[in-house]
Amino acid sequence: MIRLLAAVALAAALPLAAYANGVVQSMRGDVRAGPVGQAARTVAVNQRLTPGTAVTTGPDAQVILRFDDGQQVVLNQNTEFRIVDFRYEASDPEMDRTVFDLVKGALRIASGAIVGRNRQAVALRTPQATIGIRGTDFMVALVNPAYISVLRGAVTATNAAGTVAFGAGTFGSVATSAVLATAIPASALPAAASAAFSSMSAAAGVAAAGGASEGAAGTATAAGGTTAATAAGVAAAAAAVAGAAAASRSSSSNLTTTHH
Repeated sequence: MIRLLAAVALAAALPLAAYANGVVQSMRGDVRAGPVGQAARTVAVNQRLTPGTAVTTGPDAQVILRFDDGQQVVLNQNTEFRIVDFRYEASDPEMDRTVFDLVKGALRIASGAIVGRNRQAVALRTPQATIGIRGTDFMVALVNPAYISVLRGAVTATNAAGTVAFGAGTFGSVATSAVLATAIPASALPAAASAAFSSMSAAAGVAAAGGASEGAAGTATAAGGTTAATAAGVAAAAAAVAGAAAASRSSSSNLTTTHH
């Protein structure tokens, strides 16, 4: 009872605008949403989604969500995604907070205004690692293990074993929450991860808005020389995902590791 009253008091103290929302930008197939732990219902384009919502996609389905800070999330087929927390007030960066959970399946995230001004406030949680977003367009597929593809910018993967930063054009895998993430060539991607990445790379109208040239910082040092991405760069990454051997270089200069 005390915790409930405290939560109500906190909600009353925060500006209403701080509890920002996402919206269904586009979709195909069976896409459902509802409060976490409760029955989900079919969504519609332009439907608003609030923190505490779980979104699921069925076979051959895909949905693009756009959040109030401009970031976009593409959910591939057979995916479960949760909006744990999302707060954005354009005039008050101290209110920024984004916490997403990828429970199963695959997603692509193109960062928005929050990452551009307060990147420590953004995290994607998976069973294998927490992904720190550093002004980025990237993808994650949970195929046991988790696989990461960075189209632009940089991300970090942190778990009990330490932190690894991945730069643009690199791929990585995280076996478990106790095993350090590692860089891999595109040719090492399993078919399920490659197919998910190819599908999400082709999603129309998706582009990162926040600071792609800043690289990774914080628990890991910068992920080596990332520059502002172009459409050609995204196309090259998509080609690598599709299995082009010549595009599967995973340079050690784009990988920074911090052991715990």
